[in-house]
Amino acid sequence: MITLIQLEYIIAVDTYRHFATAAEKCFVTQPTLSMQIKKLEEQLDVIIFDRTKQPVIPTEQGKQIIEQARITLQEAKKIDQIVKDVKDEVSGELRIAVIPTIAPYLLPIFTGNYKRSHPNVKLKIEEQVTEKIVENLEKDLLDVGILVTPLHEKQILEMPLFYEEMLIYSNKNHPLVKKPMIQVGDIATSEIWLLNDGHCFRHQVVNLCDLHDLESDDLPFEFEGGSLETLMRIIDKEGGYTLIPELAEETIPGKRKNQIRHFSNIIPLREVSLVFTRRFAKTKMIERLAEAINSSIPQHYLNKNRGTVVEWK
Repeated sequence: MITLIQLEYIIAVDTYRHFATAAEKCFVTQPTLSMQIKKLEEQLDVIIFDRTKQPVIPTEQGKQIIEQARITLQEAKKIDQIVKDVKDEVSGELRIAVIPTIAPYLLPIFTGNYKRSHPNVKLKIEEQVTEKIVENLEKDLLDVGILVTPLHEKQILEMPLFYEEMLIYSNKNHPLVKKPMIQVGDIATSEIWLLNDGHCFRHQVVNLCDLHDLESDDLPFEFEGGSLETLMRIIDKEGGYTLIPELAEETIPGKRKNQIRHFSNIIPLREVSLVFTRRFAKTKMIERLAEAINSSIPQHYLNKNRGTVVEWK
């Protein structure tokens, strides 16, 4: 008979593509893990993994079995979660990943309150780019992501939280600071600093300003990074401008706030959501997480109708 432990082992090998690492993550010896997987293959009369490859990869039949194993384990976990929900218990581990252009501004304002309200929840939080979050959700290495939507991913469910405005941040001596009204076309120049490829905020700026073919020849150097804080400090020193999310404005000291401007012809918004897979079982925890976030941010952020959502995909 197939056991849940055997399913856990083949999922671990598929996730880490290495028997020794999978065994370590499952807290068993490698011979034990290998023996159980071999036993499962004999029971099913199929080869799940091609062991001649390095790293190890699943066979075509193995891929289908592993996918079903992930569904089966997730469904099994729901039993425990149903009991907790009935008892109105909010407890257990919640693995969260947040994109870098949200994490430094959002995490400090809600995590403490959430933890104090739900002391039996163990939060494990890390920064990841969107592509990595989606990949780790599918592999069940995460429970939930906080990122910018819509994703247009069939296997991912989205729970919109709030809508923050995209603002212009310029060097204090830049002409944009003195301009009474700024339109989108005014910033489609080679003086704009952007995050590196792979960040959804970069793609939103490119889509908003139609910068697909723009080369930043007027900048003193090319910058490849993922930190908006670093970008703003470079701008303060070297000139130019960029776009920042509204939550970042809350962290900028008083004098530098004078370097922030709004668009006059549009209010561009980015939609921030909780995302999880269709197999997600920790319903109560994710609902409370959404409540904690939405009660911690300025309430006008909740109004989608105050502007236009800019897609990035």
